[in-house]
Amino acid sequence: MSNAGTTNILPEEYGKPLEDSLDHLVSNSRGKLGGDKDVLAPSEERKQGDAVHSHGEKSRGWLTKFFPSEETLDKLFNMEHMGNFVIDRSTGKKIFETMPIYVRVGMHLLFVSGCSYMSNSSVEKLLENQSIKQGKIYDETGPEVKEHIEQFIKTYDLPLNELLVQDLNQYPTFNSFFSRRLVATARPITSPNDPSIITSPADCRMTVFNSIDQAKQFWIKGKQFTIPNLLTGGDDTETRFKDIQEDLTSAISIARLAPQDYHRFHSPVEGVIGDIKDIHAVNPQAINEDLNVFTLNKRSVMLIHANFGPGKESVPIAFVAIGAMLVGSIGWSKKPGDKVLKGEELGWFQYGGSTTITVFPSKSGVMFDNDLINNSEHGMEALVRVGMEIGKVNVKV
Repeated sequence: MSNAGTTNILPEEYGKPLEDSLDHLVSNSRGKLGGDKDVLAPSEERKQGDAVHSHGEKSRGWLTKFFPSEETLDKLFNMEHMGNFVIDRSTGKKIFETMPIYVRVGMHLLFVSGCSYMSNSSVEKLLENQSIKQGKIYDETGPEVKEHIEQFIKTYDLPLNELLVQDLNQYPTFNSFFSRRLVATARPITSPNDPSIITSPADCRMTVFNSIDQAKQFWIKGKQFTIPNLLTGGDDTETRFKDIQEDLTSAISIARLAPQDYHRFHSPVEGVIGDIKDIHAVNPQAINEDLNVFTLNKRSVMLIHANFGPGKESVPIAFVAIGAMLVGSIGWSKKPGDKVLKGEELGWFQYGGSTTITVFPSKSGVMFDNDLINNSEHGMEALVRVGMEIGKVNVKV
């Protein structure tokens, strides 16, 4: 029976196909742990070894009959939300990155198609159930786990010498490898003894803005994106982030992690850990779509009393860890009251692309580096690594 007259129950003619489609995507992800054969591999990624194996080229071969220019095809994918252009900060090179087609189709259906699915409570419950199912897949043990890990390493050309634990037999599940630790020397921290230098919290695709207004003008298009919504989920009784959420001129950095990235995140500052709040979250891949994205997934907000140097020894900032669509497990390595050094591990993500957002109130005096600002104002993410400088604070001596 159709429930088309109800606002919070998905009509059966839509609900069953959507459920079947999501179930198919999640079930098929088991075989895609080591590389998705349906990825539409971009030209630049193929050259760099960041994309999947050669089957990825075949999967888009039919398109090349109509669009023989790889550059044209990349632009088409970008326009249709099938990938993103990013700048490698180290080389200045422009790269086009795609997502697995099975993920992008689901993303397009749920977030970009203009349908009102995401305002529907039954869809939220459906996604919650699929999230639990997919999480179990990535936590499975067995002889195939090592094979999946090996294929994943090959797919993304991951350097084994960076791994703290290099024996792949020591990873009992795919998730245990996904949240792998690296040797300390793999990610050097810029100016570790200078608290005025802000560093990247993750290996990521980063955008930065010196004010929230800039962020909403150039990147974040969600109509309901506000700092109070981000930090409290609209909870008017929440007071722990009061000083930050009431600042309308806060600076903000957005670090988007792709599945192949190192998925532990680190503190961009030194300081003392404050409270931690768990709430629902924006989907990181939909953050620059013109819709209300505060309905799905988990986010966890950590308050850090940051030391930026003389006169700014305890400035509250908010560090937000956001889970991915369908999966999105978040773990913290620190607890309230712990001291943390710049570049020290704060926590980790389980399988999926994930995002961190750091909010620096205006009294922090944080100003991001010009190249990152310029890229961000042109709608371009920059590839950065943990520990790279991303900004600095003007400190009175």
